[in-house]
Amino acid sequence: MSSGQLIEKIAAVFALIVLIGGSLLVLAPFTTALLWGAILAFSSWHPYTVLSRWLGNRRSLAALICVLLATVVVLGPFVYAGASFSAHLDDLSALVDRYMEHGLPQLPAWLSSLPYVGSYLQRSWDSVINADSEMVANLRKLIAPVGHVLLGAGLSIGAGLGQLALSIILAFFFYTGGEFAIAWLRAGMRRIAGERADHLLELAGSTVKGVVYGVLGTAFIQAVLAGIGLWISGVPGAAILGFITFFLSVIPVGPPLVWLPAALWLYHTGATGWAIFLVVWGVGVVSMADNIVKPLLISKGTGMPLIWIMLGVLGGALAFGFLGVFIGPTLLAVAYALLRDWTIGSQGELHHDLKQGAAPAPVAAPAVVDNPDVPPAATGKHPG
Repeated sequence: MSSGQLIEKIAAVFALIVLIGGSLLVLAPFTTALLWGAILAFSSWHPYTVLSRWLGNRRSLAALICVLLATVVVLGPFVYAGASFSAHLDDLSALVDRYMEHGLPQLPAWLSSLPYVGSYLQRSWDSVINADSEMVANLRKLIAPVGHVLLGAGLSIGAGLGQLALSIILAFFFYTGGEFAIAWLRAGMRRIAGERADHLLELAGSTVKGVVYGVLGTAFIQAVLAGIGLWISGVPGAAILGFITFFLSVIPVGPPLVWLPAALWLYHTGATGWAIFLVVWGVGVVSMADNIVKPLLISKGTGMPLIWIMLGVLGGALAFGFLGVFIGPTLLAVAYALLRDWTIGSQGELHHDLKQGAAPAPVAAPAVVDNPDVPPAATGKHPG
């Protein structure tokens, strides 16, 4: 190779690197929205294909209807919650002012008369009341910083809702052009992973769907449990609050945003016992469902060990935020499949190890089914 040809190849590689880097910089602000849009379209691909058939294969119209439904279902509760919070903001402000002026109420007599723990609760509450004036003074100093924190939280929530709205819009284009994007992704994966590309894509797709169904299933269970606890405690509108819990359960600290204010309201109205019950129910029943039910539901759709699912969900959330709930298990699922295939090796080695009792049987790759209702990522065929 002459020096001129070498320079041309180096220049071409450099230009390609610059082009790819520039493209990634352009798309970087929209990475989160793109991933959410892809997850939304992929997890709801079957309803989209059914709706498209009902509409005479008018894919754009079906995609538009799916996007409108997603907008109402996903963004509607946040708008309702914001309006409800604004409507009760004056009541919350009055409650804080009343506490600042009059301090904490006395502990109910029935609670202080409980055997074994009543006297301890009374002493603890008296110490809190005695330090009430100092506490109020400290709280007054914290009002300004808390206001700044709330303002920052409001801006963050607004930015998150903007990203969510953009992801719903991008889902429309994933619906209408998803097959072509998957074909390009599959072609690139085949250059990297060879014959294993289709299986790895299928594994990643099943993991994403398992996480989606696990998150939604856990949210439903938490909503039902929260509604039951609110109804038993006598909180008005328990069904509506349970419905709101369903949507807030998709974030790690979502359910306490419902039952904790309800417990404070019960305490303010004098129902201290029911307030304590609701806090115990929320911490011990509602919140624990997220740590137990979600990994179980996700593991059923992936075939991975439960410990890998738990590590993927928790580690992904810590590393990438809420989006990491989907990214973490997917990365571990692909890594687990590659590591399993590499360690077990060929079928001959597998049978030998099974005879020696050295290794468990691997999870077989799911068969490829020619089903138009299955998203293109879940089959090993190019779109026709």
